[in-house]
Amino acid sequence: MTDNPVTITSVTSQYATQVAQDLELNTKEQERIGAELSALQAQLRILQDDQSVLHSMQKTLGSRPASVLSTPESSTSLPQQASGKNPTTRRAPSKTAAKAPSAKKTTAQAKREKAQGAELKAATASAQPTLIALIRTHLDQQKEPRSAAEVTSALAEAHPQRTIKSTVVRTTLENLVAKSQAHRSKQGASVLYTSVAVQAGTQKASAAVLPQTEKDSSKREKAGAVSS
Repeated sequence: MTDNPVTITSVTSQYATQVAQDLELNTKEQERIGAELSALQAQLRILQDDQSVLHSMQKTLGSRPASVLSTPESSTSLPQQASGKNPTTRRAPSKTAAKAPSAKKTTAQAKREKAQGAELKAATASAQPTLIALIRTHLDQQKEPRSAAEVTSALAEAHPQRTIKSTVVRTTLENLVAKSQAHRSKQGASVLYTSVAVQAGTQKASAAVLPQTEKDSSKREKAGAVSS
């Protein structure tokens, strides 16, 4: 006995409708669970943030356990309930108020350290010789004229803790020349500087050599006249 084609088509249509309805329900259920999951994840993030804040407050308050912090509040609430008075809600100290003393202390400490550093720097600077004194001492120790670049290089090597610029050294040398505390000379395109003491010694030595040279020349002239 063969099945009626109309009956087969009807059953197939019913199954197709049922599958479509189940599929729609499945999709809606997934959307619902997904929405709940997103909400739960958002709640979890909020709880995690609150936990971080509470940990920070606990460290600020001296790492006291929550039971210790709640003990004074619970003990004071019992007498209030017994006396019939309305309990007063106690507010936890804010995070900003808890951190204020620490921040104030840090700022004060930083100011003290800065002041101490400035005093130490001033004391060190006052203990060190001035640049003018360094340049004059260096020129006094040289037997030959020196350029501004040579003086700068020598001072920078002898005093690495100081910042010595060639422009400042050149200006200082020119000021010493203007005050007659140094002598300036030129060799080609180079400008050389000499200590006044060294320059005076050189001139004195030259003056001492000149009479001896004239005396030797006079002797040679007399010897030539006798021989003739």
